[in-house]
Amino acid sequence: MDKKILCSLVGKAVKVNRGGHDSRVGQLLKVEEDYFVLLTKEDGVLYYKGHHVKSLTNNLRKGLDFNLAVPEGFEYIKGNCFKDVLCDLKYHWVTVNRGGHEKYEGVLDHVHDEYITVVANEEVIRISMFHIRNISYDMKVEGCEEEKDEK
Repeated sequence: MDKKILCSLVGKAVKVNRGGHDSRVGQLLKVEEDYFVLLTKEDGVLYYKGHHVKSLTNNLRKGLDFNLAVPEGFEYIKGNCFKDVLCDLKYHWVTVNRGGHEKYEGVLDHVHDEYITVVANEEVIRISMFHIRNISYDMKVEGCEEEKDEK
């Protein structure tokens, strides 16, 4: 995805990809050189690698079904590049490639130029950097769970 286009959508509700297991609706929080950050109700903070995104949609007339207010002072992990974010996520519980057959959950243990290592139960999983589409960690905006419980 083109960085200039993405930057014009910061603060707006967007849909990443049109459908399927990687499709998410959320507020675009930040755009960097090789990734962007999306805040979603379901998954919290999601980091998408730009080269894996097929489409980005925003609805100018009606908007998208996303009405989560980002609290003032909301903090999340930031970095100049995707690898910096991964390094800051070390020893956090992460979900790599949400949805689909290549979804991995566990503790991010190691970050290398070519792969990351995620530990899940007795398994040590090495995931190629190139094939990471998105990653999230247990960071959600407070109030999202209460909103789900009410429904």
